[in-house]
Amino acid sequence: MFFRLLALLIVVPFIELILLLRLADATSWLTTLLIVVITGIIGSFLARREGLATWFRFQSAMSQGKMPSREIQDGLMIAFAAALLLTPGLLTDALGFTLLTPPGRRLIGGWLRHRFAGSFQMRTFGGDGSGSSTGPSMQDGFGQRGFNQNGSDSSGQRSGGAGDTIDSPHFEPKQSPSP
Repeated sequence: MFFRLLALLIVVPFIELILLLRLADATSWLTTLLIVVITGIIGSFLARREGLATWFRFQSAMSQGKMPSREIQDGLMIAFAAALLLTPGLLTDALGFTLLTPPGRRLIGGWLRHRFAGSFQMRTFGGDGSGSSTGPSMQDGFGQRGFNQNGSDSSGQRSGGAGDTIDSPHFEPKQSPSP
């Protein structure tokens, strides 16, 4: 994987440089420079617009209690597109603009899901909150003693305390107003 990434980081800029030099020979250096600058400006505007739209869809899905997996995927692709558009070059700009369009994201996202299908496992913590857990508890991923969704630790004991207890020399608790 490391060598593929290294090859990609060497080959892509080399191809981009060749394409930019050929474009400059076919037109002029000024035209080539303007194309690079204008695609960067337009790309940043589109990335901001698409990013904000995705952020609002993410917030809407969260407020409805839905898992915003599509929005997370879109957000990552938009951030990657913005990085590609800030990189001077014709190939990176073409891929960046493709990732900024919803049909392009669907196409590439579908390819990525197909490519990595079965590579990831979903794990949940706790159970349904009833205390009987059929899946792994938080103890599986967080050390010797974890807590289930209902607030009990792995031995079934409820965690005690009145809440808002923070042991830190830098924490000053809020004073409640006296009646």
